[in-house]
Amino acid sequence: MPELPEVETVRRGLQKLIKGYTITAAHELHPRALKPESIAPLKSINGAKFLDVKRRGKYLWFLLDRPQVLVAHLGMSGQFLIYQKDRPEAKHVRAKFELSRNLRKRELVFNDQRTFGWVSVEEVNNGIPTSAQHIATDPFDPLFDRSETINKFAKRNMRIKTALLNQEIMSGVGNIYADETLWRAKVHPEISTADLTKKKIAKIIDFATEVMQEAIAKGGTSFDDLYIDVNGESGFFEQSLAAYGRTDQPCPRCGSMIRRITFGARSSHFCPRCQGKLNL
Repeated sequence: MPELPEVETVRRGLQKLIKGYTITAAHELHPRALKPESIAPLKSINGAKFLDVKRRGKYLWFLLDRPQVLVAHLGMSGQFLIYQKDRPEAKHVRAKFELSRNLRKRELVFNDQRTFGWVSVEEVNNGIPTSAQHIATDPFDPLFDRSETINKFAKRNMRIKTALLNQEIMSGVGNIYADETLWRAKVHPEISTADLTKKKIAKIIDFATEVMQEAIAKGGTSFDDLYIDVNGESGFFEQSLAAYGRTDQPCPRCGSMIRRITFGARSSHFCPRCQGKLNL
């Protein structure tokens, strides 16, 4: 599933390529493309101009020259792609937006092989769309309060890996970057937040910020063509992964074999030596 670095990469690409364009025609091409809670069909935003593209955690939304916004979640395999003549056409287009600016035309499509992603027309409250009201700020949000977030983690009594994935505590981190964060912090994924000092929690947050910043700089992580940017390009952070997906490969830090465990329907990759449960 695309995480914050992948979604931020898409946001930046969209901001660069469609800002200032007007939607001349918006089409729903699959029954699951539009979120059921959408307040209107896509055609309701025909004639709207894209003013900007915003993000909170893994949620994207397009600011329009009207009160409503177009919100999107990429789900497992959602992609926003700008049609280009020299590239193969997308095979799983769920929604299409015909755009125009100063007689220049573009076509933006929402492609989603697994159909867990969606788009939605929504209202906003305090600048945040309805769908994202429950989502916490992420470390790159100007409103992110590091001290408050540390306290949120400290008040919980759950595995730290589970807490990192909880988008209501701190948003943006998914399975990949949780594993990488905990590897850098030398923390076992099953350790409870209640057993971590606030100083250690602060380091975990800082490492999460660091690893996601590095991933953004490399266009995110692409294991297959289910994640690509708006130009159809893959990210290169996979080459920098130290733990995630490296089962039975040597830890880059100590040489021990990376292990994979499963809990809560999630898998976790970690170094049993560097991230021993006593390394608090």
